[in-house]
Amino acid sequence: MASKFVLDFKKDWSDHALWWPTRNKWLSRPKHTLDQYGVHADAALHFTPMHKPLRIQLPDLRYIDCKIDFSIDTFSAVVQLCKSLGIRHPEELSLCYPLEPSHLKQNYQNLKEAKKIKSSQPPDTNTFIAATRGSSNSLDRSLACPATPPPPRSLSATPVASQQNGTLRRYGGHIYSTQSDGSSDGGYCGTPPRAASMDALDSLADLSLADSPLEPDSQSRESLLTPKSLMERARMNVGWLDSSLSIMEQYVREWDTLQLRFKFYSFFDLTPRAQDASRLNQLYQQARWQILNQEVHCTEEEMLLFAALQLQIELQTLTGGGLEAADGTNANVSVAPEDEIDAALSELQVQLEGGPPTRPDITHVPELAGYLKYRGRQRFTLRAYKRGWVSCRDGELRIHSSRDSAAKGDAPSYKFELRGAEVTPDAHPASGRYGIKLEVPSEDTMQEVWLKCENEDQYAEWVAACRLGSRGRSLADASFSSEVATVKSLLALQRPQPGAALNQHSLPHLDHLQPENYLAPRFLKKLKSKFTQRVLESHANVKDLPLLEAKLQYIKTWQNLPDYGQTLFIVRFMGHRKDEIISIANNRIMRLDPSTGDHIKTWRFSTMKAWNVNWEIKHMMVQFEEGSIIFSVQSADCKVVHEFIGGYIFLSMRSKDANQNLDEELFHKLTGGWT
Repeated sequence: MASKFVLDFKKDWSDHALWWPTRNKWLSRPKHTLDQYGVHADAALHFTPMHKPLRIQLPDLRYIDCKIDFSIDTFSAVVQLCKSLGIRHPEELSLCYPLEPSHLKQNYQNLKEAKKIKSSQPPDTNTFIAATRGSSNSLDRSLACPATPPPPRSLSATPVASQQNGTLRRYGGHIYSTQSDGSSDGGYCGTPPRAASMDALDSLADLSLADSPLEPDSQSRESLLTPKSLMERARMNVGWLDSSLSIMEQYVREWDTLQLRFKFYSFFDLTPRAQDASRLNQLYQQARWQILNQEVHCTEEEMLLFAALQLQIELQTLTGGGLEAADGTNANVSVAPEDEIDAALSELQVQLEGGPPTRPDITHVPELAGYLKYRGRQRFTLRAYKRGWVSCRDGELRIHSSRDSAAKGDAPSYKFELRGAEVTPDAHPASGRYGIKLEVPSEDTMQEVWLKCENEDQYAEWVAACRLGSRGRSLADASFSSEVATVKSLLALQRPQPGAALNQHSLPHLDHLQPENYLAPRFLKKLKSKFTQRVLESHANVKDLPLLEAKLQYIKTWQNLPDYGQTLFIVRFMGHRKDEIISIANNRIMRLDPSTGDHIKTWRFSTMKAWNVNWEIKHMMVQFEEGSIIFSVQSADCKVVHEFIGGYIFLSMRSKDANQNLDEELFHKLTGGWT
């Protein structure tokens, strides 16, 4: 008599979908038949989970293991990840491949030509992954042709150990190997971790991103790259994932490592509120490592201020935010809810009213004028400084030989239109030097003018006036006073106070200060011997700041650096044979000199008509009111540049009313390269 066996086996298949490894695509539309997808009888499809384990490196260099939806576009995956991590405004972040030093030595386009790899990816994709087929790094797989995947490796193959990509995984005291060669099985042939470990990845509720370890582990610190030139800085932007493609379609497999970073330097609503603590901390950490790795340059006084703020943040973290202020009160006591509401209402009122009330006489056009020293650039050298009467009115800078000459209505010796100019402050409060570098647009290039102010007050007014003029605003703008106050407060923080410094032995943390953890390498030789005393003198200006206020001040100081927010790419303009550099910021595109970093030309987004890409030859055209520019991107895929431009346009359209509902369709329309 035949026995009857009943298998009481239940499994939830709702998280599974069909993956076509030969075409490197998901069959994610349930209403489409296999025939509509072009699947034939000889095709091999994989029924696989859509949520897969991934290792993410956060901006503070910590690694987390989590489950990510590999079947949706990267933008949506980042939104879901940030929601789990408690980071607001996920549209400002994205995922990128971890880079290695070799990636900074040659351009992406040169790499493709050297390997003679022909990609059959759709024309609107980012096909970057570095060069070698079979490399363990996921970043090194996407140049492989998806139509002809490499043969699968044996399960018994010994994986190559790599600190960056984590080919060897450790869980519960056991080491597991994972295949990450982009093989035709989709990367599922590696020995998986325990089921208990997989289930633990479903929740990130216990992870707090509001505070970070004072120092990252040695592996994370060693993985940081320090670019040695402007060209190497430009090559660091090759690894951004395509926001319109899924993670799986970009050759990322289970247990690969990706980095979560703030991509667009247009931060919305930065305030020291408790619900924004995670976002502020991660943004502070990204700014900190950018400065320490010399991705962004600063002066000696600014470097000491950054070190002092970092010290204050660490002291606040060690003491739980309870460091006493100078008057003996607790500097980090949370304010009452009523005070928070009043502060929020006051902030909203200022934003709605646009600042302090404007001048009552609307017919009066304000003017800033005074004696300044100025100089311009000759062909090979800078001229000597001259003293003249400099005036700024209606966004125009005029220089006369004297005040009487200006009063008589004589023609100025020099006249510049500030709109579109690049303003670079060059202040050294310790030595009393206050300079402003102006790069003013002309027909074919940028004309360089230097202004030297006599004192701090004059410097603050002229920096504010030049910045407003570069944005096309006049001195009648309501933000002029606040701009002046911001410059003055930043200068005050850079002024050392030897008498008010903390005692070096008052806190245990001060006995273990390592200059390497607070200073960029180019300042170490000069400041190492007297570092402790200098940083304590700067710390006296910020010793009363609560934890969130200190992080926000660090971010604001970072945002005031000349190099802040510039994403560099190596390009080749049509008709030119040499590589050049363009910089994309939140409101403009700049053409830079590769050797000096000087601005050659600036194009504002406000004058941009359209931006298009010829996906066949990978050329990009951006149309402005004053003309069009056409170039090919050498250091990355042109989709990356296209996405930066569209992303900044998208972020500029945010408002307080609509910000709660993220318009993902509009984002993809602006960044995807198709309509």
